Amino acid sequence: MTIQDERTTVATKNLLFVQAINEALHTAMELDDSVFALGEDIMDPGGGGFGVHKGLETKYGSARVRATPISEQAIMGAAIGAAMTGLRPVAEIMLMNFVHVCADQLINHAAKMRYMSGGRTPVPLTVRTATGTGGGFGAQHSDMLEAPLAHAAGLKVIVPSNPADAKGLLLSAIFDDDPCVFVEMTGLYFAAKGEVPEGDYRVPLGRAAIARPGSDVTILTYGRQVLDSLTAAQTLAGEGIDVEVIDLRTIQPLDLPTILASVAKTKRAVIVHEAVRRGGFGAELAATVQEELFGELAGPVLRVTAPNTPVPYAGTLEQAYLPGPDKIAAAVRTLA
Repeated sequence: MTIQDERTTVATKNLLFVQAINEALHTAMELDDSVFALGEDIMDPGGGGFGVHKGLETKYGSARVRATPISEQAIMGAAIGAAMTGLRPVAEIMLMNFVHVCADQLINHAAKMRYMSGGRTPVPLTVRTATGTGGGFGAQHSDMLEAPLAHAAGLKVIVPSNPADAKGLLLSAIFDDDPCVFVEMTGLYFAAKGEVPEGDYRVPLGRAAIARPGSDVTILTYGRQVLDSLTAAQTLAGEGIDVEVIDLRTIQPLDLPTILASVAKTKRAVIVHEAVRRGGFGAELAATVQEELFGELAGPVLRVTAPNTPVPYAGTLEQAYLPGPDKIAAAVRTLA
């Protein structure tokens, strides 16, 4: 298939989310010999816990697809050191909860090194990590922890919602000179499928997308909840409520011009994320919208989030925990 606009025609492939990430890694390693991957169990034939690295070791060898011990501190320390010497490591921390284990290296060293060296020591590191509710992984393997990472000055934090953005944003992260954390929601790996441009396709960091235009209420969201918000918007359209859905794509850097333009137009905002409500990124976003658009809003900025509890294990409880389409639609109705 091809995607065509007035400027160019781009060949595409229909890929699953997980395949799009795999293709981004293949593309980056073809483009630049300094790109290499490291992490637990990422060698062929399996290519890691979710198969993201499948085929990479076979094509590029074990020197560029490096198996590590089960030690997040070792993975992060090795990756940061490699990045400081001019390589472009893509380190996999298999599940996001384990970022806590290596947070000192990531937040106290990688994030601050360029600043503390007066710009002389960039750290072109990409940290890929997976998480999300709905797979029965339990409380210690399912948390969304994007808020504390966005809070750490010096890190870029990316949460894609579809295969094309997964490839384009990952390539941009790999070739960025600052440390980037790339969050992959496990509920998208084998559920989200779409057309993905072939070759060196990049989506700029810090640029949100209007996933659905609308005029009555703005939903601000990212990751898997973009799909849930679009489902809610379709339901609400049948009730005469026209919802605009903004896919943030990156939460640091944040595309405030797109966010504020949308909310200024609709005068109503609902923020949706899978992380727990207390201290979530939605609180920062709500405060910013209120500060910038005070006096223009027709109602309070609402948040639809997970409750302030650990992620449950039972499937029925997981579904109740998630901020799904029904909860999103109910919040929008209170404003419309």
